[in-house]
Amino acid sequence: MIKNRIYLFGDSITYGQLVSNHLTWATTLAIMLDEHSPDDLKFTIQNTGVNGNTTRQALERLRYDVTSHKPDFVSVQFGMNDCNYWETDFIHPRVSHGAFAANLEEIVLKVLASGAKHCFIGTNHPSNKGAFKHIDTITYDESNAAYNELIRMVYKKLKHEDLPVTLIDNERNWIEYLSQNEQVGLKDLLLEDGIHLSTKGHELYSDYAVNIMFSKIIASEK
Repeated sequence: MIKNRIYLFGDSITYGQLVSNHLTWATTLAIMLDEHSPDDLKFTIQNTGVNGNTTRQALERLRYDVTSHKPDFVSVQFGMNDCNYWETDFIHPRVSHGAFAANLEEIVLKVLASGAKHCFIGTNHPSNKGAFKHIDTITYDESNAAYNELIRMVYKKLKHEDLPVTLIDNERNWIEYLSQNEQVGLKDLLLEDGIHLSTKGHELYSDYAVNIMFSKIIASEK
């Protein structure tokens, strides 16, 4: 019997902050793999999302939380903390554009070097946080969108090197979904803070991101 280790590596969007565990997209993935995978396949799914984490902090815990366990598949999703501008950082993002791209690439390369068969790289959904009180040159939502472009750039570079990576473009999926469902607004998919997923937001992740991961994982084991 083949037993695969799947690690979900990210921040509060992966962890499922402020939503009951059984309603998160991570739990949906675990249930799908348990209930709908072939009898000769078994999976261990570990959620290693940490609230508030940037890619800089993620690199520090990558070995302990993920690569030391020899994962077979890893989902990587960061950026919504990296893109934030704290007043104490003197009008600089928590992690600069260049550092974020380098950190994300290093995370994926180390995951693959540890023996992972495949790595999923996620962009972040659109946010609805709005303006910063201490900066008038950029909004949180504009910064989030810019970091999503950096994620796509890193993915294209890794894909060009023929590495086993898949982009899960949550941002573009949400934009398309909202354009096709005018009765649903962005506020319906997010909690009051304009960042974290509501139950409906987790459902949308499940319908898109989880299905991509599930299909790829099952197909790779046939």
